[in-house]
Amino acid sequence: MISDGNIIRIKHDVLEEVAKLAFEGKLEEEREFLPEKMIPGPIPHFRCCIYKEREIVRQRIRMAEGKAPGPVDDGNVVQVIQAACADCPISSYIVTDNCQNCLGKACLNACRFDAIHPGDKKSKIDPNKCKECGLCAKACPYNAIAYLKRPCKFSCPVDAIEYDENGLSLINEEKCIRCGACIHTCPFGAIGTKSSIVDVIDAIKSGAPVYAMVAPATEGQFGKNITMGSWRKALKEVGFTDMIEVGLGGDLTTYSEAVEWYEAYQKGENKTTSCCPGFVNFIRKHYPESADLISTTVSPMCGVSRMIKAKEPDAVTVFVGPCVAKKSEVADQKIPGNADFAMVYSEIKAMLRAKKIHLEPVEEAYQESSVFGKRYGNSGGVTDSVIQYLKELGHDEELSVCRANGIAECKKAMTMLKVGRLKEEFVEGMCCEGGCVGGPSRNQGSRTVKKDRDFLIDQADGRNITENLSHYDLDSFSMHRDEH
Repeated sequence: MISDGNIIRIKHDVLEEVAKLAFEGKLEEEREFLPEKMIPGPIPHFRCCIYKEREIVRQRIRMAEGKAPGPVDDGNVVQVIQAACADCPISSYIVTDNCQNCLGKACLNACRFDAIHPGDKKSKIDPNKCKECGLCAKACPYNAIAYLKRPCKFSCPVDAIEYDENGLSLINEEKCIRCGACIHTCPFGAIGTKSSIVDVIDAIKSGAPVYAMVAPATEGQFGKNITMGSWRKALKEVGFTDMIEVGLGGDLTTYSEAVEWYEAYQKGENKTTSCCPGFVNFIRKHYPESADLISTTVSPMCGVSRMIKAKEPDAVTVFVGPCVAKKSEVADQKIPGNADFAMVYSEIKAMLRAKKIHLEPVEEAYQESSVFGKRYGNSGGVTDSVIQYLKELGHDEELSVCRANGIAECKKAMTMLKVGRLKEEFVEGMCCEGGCVGGPSRNQGSRTVKKDRDFLIDQADGRNITENLSHYDLDSFSMHRDEH
């Protein structure tokens, strides 16, 4: 993440303030006063004036309520805050002070769109006319024209970031896979996601049974002393009925997906995993000819949600993890029985802070998944789990699996599959490098987390997948997208 501390702090402060008001039942009456409360003035801290700072806070409040920041909502869970984006350089090409204001004006002669004009001291580029072809930069003998690489645009793995007529970033719906890679690369904090924090708080206050489902990637994110037991204690204190680790969902997904893989193996067919919603979005939008190869098994999140709702049909289920695309899985994929809401760590931490609850060390006495389910948060974890389960079923065939770690490897694997040159029969795709532990809303870098994560998972008992699942009624719910 390259966003500085100021940007992250503002995001978190807005979420916390909104959470406080939602818990107190005062959001409706005090929402409009929140920007002035947070930015009292008269001196601005980050922008040109306090009025822009307040407008950005106002738009962030809208996103905290699950709304688009502006008047137009295209349905994407990832949104651009235009008031913040306006601080970014408008044109990708700019004339630097290296310009010698020479007589030759090679830049003007090279431009085919009349976008460059002479200035008093250096040439000027009109961003409204510039088509970003780069011919002016190539023509300049002094290398005085620089290409500004907007971090959001160049972080997007599917080229979904474009510019509108005013030079502000916008997200191309037809390309965006909701991976969230752009969010933490913007130095102006201009990209964020809609939040369900208010809806979750309202559900808790309503008295409905509300269950938190914590992602396998969580272990190690907050240090080796913060266990799944720590999370369970804190979340029950904030008002959740209970917490279940989604590592159990990893075991559920494994027992269903392993059967699909084995059947495909016997038929000589290809198959791709379905647990990473960013990867599913990627295939459907950029490799639609391969969409029928996606496993019909639902994600671990959905599996746990269905298990809970099979027992309590009125239950509200809330996923918690580092993944932005999980919000898309809920909002876009519309899978029956899936989680009602998906939250990232910053949102759940805001709820804890609003209630003055802290994550505290708790001796690990809570385990609902095998170690293989816990490892679903790592790249390659799905493959290891499927192979383990097939061994438990007595199959010793060697499955050939491409473990695509990060979107670049996913793109390579799907391209090879498309042209019939993929050596492996199966593709495990994880959009984030390192797997879910490298998600855009992770609490720490995946390398930093590894030691603590390994320590915590090593404390788990050695139950295998079959043994773990024997404690659950697997006939009470379906593990496939079509429940019937």
